[in-house]
Amino acid sequence: MISYLKGIVAGIQTMGGSRVILTLEVNNLGYDLQIPQRLTQQLPNSGGVTQIFTHLQIREEVPFLYGFSSPAERDLFRHLLTVSGIGAALAITLLDTLELPDLVQAIITGNTQILIQAPGVGKKTAERICLELKTKLVEWRKSAGFFVATGGPAPGILEEVQMTLFALGYTANEVSHALHVVSEDVGLPKDAYVEDWIKQAIAYLSSNEEVSHL
Repeated sequence: MISYLKGIVAGIQTMGGSRVILTLEVNNLGYDLQIPQRLTQQLPNSGGVTQIFTHLQIREEVPFLYGFSSPAERDLFRHLLTVSGIGAALAITLLDTLELPDLVQAIITGNTQILIQAPGVGKKTAERICLELKTKLVEWRKSAGFFVATGGPAPGILEEVQMTLFALGYTANEVSHALHVVSEDVGLPKDAYVEDWIKQAIAYLSSNEEVSHL
């Protein structure tokens, strides 16, 4: 079993859609690893040294290497693979859709609405992920250092808030982060009106867009 590889970034390619291949040179050998697209933002430029945590999968006697930024990300990938109907491609898509703590929280709290924002994940698949992994992740997150946040809208209004923000074009990751900020930094009560949550979230997201365009 290959636990991790430490070497030089020799190249990054996007192969058909969002499939990203990292070529890592280790002791004069080049390893091709499929990685989450998000990981490309954390990698050094070509020629830089990095450490990638790996998962080896054998399909029809052909080995495939998958690479991740941390042991926790790799472990969650492995948990996702145990869910019936979830393959490596869909597991990586889920990791790309949400930050790791947010993905763990969505599964534990049964937030299927945010899980279906991942391309290829339907409502039944999201429900199956929550059903099969909730208990496992409750235990795993303690050792992995992830804790479910207590902030955000009350369960009774969360779906409506999320649906409105998704309809406005915001991504699952942006919505999750905005609601966390509104809860923690703005201090909006969990049972505040739906309109207040939406207004505050849009205000935060809009201010971020303005900063990014400066």
